[in-house]
Amino acid sequence: MSTTQSTRVLVIGGGIAGTATALGLHKAGFDVTVCEAQPDTAEDIGAFLTLASNGMRALAELDASDAVTAVGFPLTSLRLLDHEGTELTHAPLGEVADPALRYRCLRRGDLNAALQGEAVRRGIRLRHGTRLVALTDGPHGVTAAFADGSATHADLVVGADGLNSTVRRILTPGVRPTYAGQRVFYGYCGTAPVADGTGVITMVRGSESAFGYAVSPDGQTYWFARVGTEPLPAGRSAHRAPWREELLPLLRKDATPAADIVAASQDPVMVTNATEMPLGALWQKGRVLLIGDAAHAASPATGQGASMALEDAVVLAKALRDLPDAPAAFTAYERHRRPRVEHNITVSGGISRGGRNPSRPGPIATRPAAPDEALIRQLVWDSRLSAAPPEEA
Repeated sequence: MSTTQSTRVLVIGGGIAGTATALGLHKAGFDVTVCEAQPDTAEDIGAFLTLASNGMRALAELDASDAVTAVGFPLTSLRLLDHEGTELTHAPLGEVADPALRYRCLRRGDLNAALQGEAVRRGIRLRHGTRLVALTDGPHGVTAAFADGSATHADLVVGADGLNSTVRRILTPGVRPTYAGQRVFYGYCGTAPVADGTGVITMVRGSESAFGYAVSPDGQTYWFARVGTEPLPAGRSAHRAPWREELLPLLRKDATPAADIVAASQDPVMVTNATEMPLGALWQKGRVLLIGDAAHAASPATGQGASMALEDAVVLAKALRDLPDAPAAFTAYERHRRPRVEHNITVSGGISRGGRNPSRPGPIATRPAAPDEALIRQLVWDSRLSAAPPEEA
């Protein structure tokens, strides 16, 4: 089947990966529909994330920078403290010279809403409340069946339905994310530490936790903590009130701002398990492909999950645009993406499972990041995507 302008692509999942992929495919001229199980954009509205410079670069190639920079706030430097509160380093973060490529801190729900709003503005069909239950890959395309009894036929299906992907369960029953060694807490404080300004993300190497925080322009502190411990018991709510009391004794062992920030936080304090996909998991079968967390979820220790998903969106759109048929495009996409994202799984998982030092932070920038030239070439929209990865092209 040729990947022509008339190819119908069904994207399962309207989160970051799915909506960004729809933007890329629409830009490449494909007929795209996004099906999202949630009834609106409010899923994970309480959580926040950072987009790194590579993620912002991918957004620029999708012509979506303005939609995203309208929410959240930029981060231009990183400060590192030890467990006694001593500053170890304070350095520029990412590609600070270009405002469009600066790191950005924003709530996940706001990012989802911004991307979905941009998709609707461009005329992309976005169906909420459509929960996938089955896929049938036949000789003339794929039929997706939904819980409400409806069905949709498409030439290709992209599974962008996240950590607990239904598409992945259909393709590879029994393959699922595993615990990466840490619980991740996060929340918000209405007051900011006196010494901190906006645009700075502070990482704290605590004795029993890794802690990070950034202050928004309106003076609200966004914070997270990573603690090496047993996974959350199955069925235990991630939003129950006692999480603050469980975290505070660990933070109070150190002379850092962390405990005071958490103590002053508004409810709810939230917690999730850090999880990761096994290396080598299957990504494609027939006319169906997995992307984003559905394919390569990683521990959040490197802070690259959302940015990797945005890269996926650009590379997949280019692969389907530039290569002769869907099997060739899917295979080239996987060759380009798998080494990079599985390296992130390995590095991030190693940080999360840091043995006797579970507070070990992610990689710390000591100077402005040198742009990855191979990645830049891969993402540039007006360049053709090779069937071989950059090191072989």
